[in-house]
Amino acid sequence: MAESMLGMKRTHRCTEVSVSDIGSTVTVMGWVQRSRNKGSLIFVDLRDRSGILQLIFEEGKTPAAVFEKAVKLRSEYVIAVTGRVAKRAGAVNPNLRTGDIEILADELRILSESETPPFPIEENSRTRDDIRLKYRYLDLRRPDLQKNIFMRSRVCQIVRSFLTDEGFIEIETPMLTKSTPEGARDYLVPSRVHPGSFYALPQSPQLFKQLLMVSGYDRYFQLARCFRDEDLRADRQPEFTQIDMELSFVDVDDVIDVNERLLKRLFKEILDVDVQIPIQRMCWQEAMERYGSDKPDTRFGMELQDVTDIVKDCGFGVFTGAIEKGGSVRGINAKGQGGMPRKKIDKLGEFVKDYGAKGLPYIALHEDGTCKCSFAKFMTDEELKALIAAMKGEPGDLLLFAADRDKTVFASLGALRLELGKQMGLIDKNKFNFLWVTEFPLLEWSDEENRYMAMHHPFTMPMEEDYPNIDTDPGHVRAKAYDIVLNGTEIGGGSVRIHQDDIQEKMFEVLGFTKERAYRQFGFLLDAFRYGVPPHAGLAYGLDRLVMIMAGADTIRDVIAFPKVKDASCLLTSAPAPVEEDQLEELGIEVRPQEGEPAETAKE
Repeated sequence: MAESMLGMKRTHRCTEVSVSDIGSTVTVMGWVQRSRNKGSLIFVDLRDRSGILQLIFEEGKTPAAVFEKAVKLRSEYVIAVTGRVAKRAGAVNPNLRTGDIEILADELRILSESETPPFPIEENSRTRDDIRLKYRYLDLRRPDLQKNIFMRSRVCQIVRSFLTDEGFIEIETPMLTKSTPEGARDYLVPSRVHPGSFYALPQSPQLFKQLLMVSGYDRYFQLARCFRDEDLRADRQPEFTQIDMELSFVDVDDVIDVNERLLKRLFKEILDVDVQIPIQRMCWQEAMERYGSDKPDTRFGMELQDVTDIVKDCGFGVFTGAIEKGGSVRGINAKGQGGMPRKKIDKLGEFVKDYGAKGLPYIALHEDGTCKCSFAKFMTDEELKALIAAMKGEPGDLLLFAADRDKTVFASLGALRLELGKQMGLIDKNKFNFLWVTEFPLLEWSDEENRYMAMHHPFTMPMEEDYPNIDTDPGHVRAKAYDIVLNGTEIGGGSVRIHQDDIQEKMFEVLGFTKERAYRQFGFLLDAFRYGVPPHAGLAYGLDRLVMIMAGADTIRDVIAFPKVKDASCLLTSAPAPVEEDQLEELGIEVRPQEGEPAETAKE
């Protein structure tokens, strides 16, 4: 039977007890990590959020009733213990902060008993993710997961402190807002009071933070909850947190400056890592040409080489055909991999097909000076030598190529570079390489929509020198946009916003919006801009991604208390779930069964 803690007050968390407390009486409370009954001695490891402390119950010295109770202790029982702090009688445990002391128990209360947990509460759990997430409240007791959650809290504290000192004001923006479907899908919320109408959960506070600049608040920030109904990955969740900010009367350099100093402080205080500022900047075009990615991992080389001019007149139709269609031929040099087995090369060929490539032509340069080329019969010796020289190929190297339109070449070789970097052990996991990627394209063509789409959002300012070409060559207009990349992951992004009416109208026109549609979706913002809007810019970090990298975690699920799984469901609460029929009726909603699904199933 559970006991009350009435009259008992915790004096210390487990690791707050130290050698300076030897001889003192303390009261500690927590969970039994494990209990070891040695007959006349019972050793109990007590765990709370701070760590572990050893308790001793000794027959003849511990009150008999207390010792008898201690015999019953099992893992995950919640207990309160009062006792005297003593130097460890046995071997010191150097792996514990409290490894040189123990508590000689005088009083014990079992505050709550526990069933046997479905998995051990220990670091580096090998339990399947679905089991851990179903019992997330137990998983969150594990010290390594608690460490991540504490780090996340500390990051939030430092961000708030730093931005407040920089003159930012923390302001909350609405969670129930208007759907503006230009990008990822919205999560929609039906309105009972306005039948047939819906709110949307915010994908970001973008429009509201711009309105705050119109309102004169000058520097805003928020740790903002955001929602996107999109497919999940290791670094993506349907609900996530942004470190969101907006500044008035600034340009690109001002936003970058304040954020470099924020990152420097965060990494120094959390990890004792010195971030060197200013952080390197690289324009989008250079990043794509060198790394095949707009979020390149610069911890290793193996950069892409453009060999289009070298092979444009060769006899290999795969190369020349791609060039004739306006594409390019590029390659990467996997140093020292010339002896890679054919089966492994074929697997790499299958790997790049997931990114649109039709195959993976290769040249394997053997250590003895010979070579194996998958397209040698279509090339002269001189053409092969020129190609190998352009790739800086040496005996022992493996040269891998892609030929297609640039978008496919960059995607396939960029992904292949990362895959080989992992396989070859080229990535130093102790490094933190930051990079600003700037001057993104303002627009990108969508084959599905048959129109240009905003690469970031419709309120991004074009580069002044490119704006005159927006009618004649919109695909080559650059944006005053910038992403901050860390170890190949985009952790934040932002832009200078459009604040001039004529440029905003032109942007909507290029995106295929009629004036009526623009006002239907964004009228409240456009109306506000008629009353004096300052030049402004902003940036938002993905807090979850940032903490994931800082914690060395493999997935953002390990830095979020209650995450969703790949299909956006919650294994703990079984959400999403059907609701009662009367709730749907009140909202004026009817759920139609999917094709092939019995009608009664849809209403359950």
